[in-house]
Amino acid sequence: MCVYVARTGAYTDCFEVNHAAKVDLSAFVTAFYTTWLFRMERAVLRVVLRKPIRDSDVVALAQGRSDAFAAWTVEARGDGEILLCDIAGATRSYLAVEPQEDGTTRLLFGSAVIGRGTGKMPLVIRLTTPLHRFYSKALLRLAAGKLEVAAASA
Repeated sequence: MCVYVARTGAYTDCFEVNHAAKVDLSAFVTAFYTTWLFRMERAVLRVVLRKPIRDSDVVALAQGRSDAFAAWTVEARGDGEILLCDIAGATRSYLAVEPQEDGTTRLLFGSAVIGRGTGKMPLVIRLTTPLHRFYSKALLRLAAGKLEVAAASA
């Protein structure tokens, strides 16, 4: 995602939380895209895209058996990280896990909105950025909470 941080006219963000245990990328991606809040987004996408979006689609993406999920395709995948591009090429989603020396895991979720060469973000993007930031942080917290529940029941 670093390539988009330096791009003129792009909006980027990245939020993080620490999880008390070791978490791999597959578990994080699965937890993230199956939270109740993201399920609401999936319902909207299901109508817009006119195709079902199943948990099995999420798991296939998370496990590297698929390079597509709902409105996104994998732009890059590395050790502990994945970068997704939407079908219009306008946005990116970044998820990553970073194991820490103390046995915890740093969970990261970031976004990029790519400007259309004008060097300036469209007004609608600038106006909705606070809502996007709130939504992104909520998704990340919910995914971390889902991982905590899974770890406690294991």
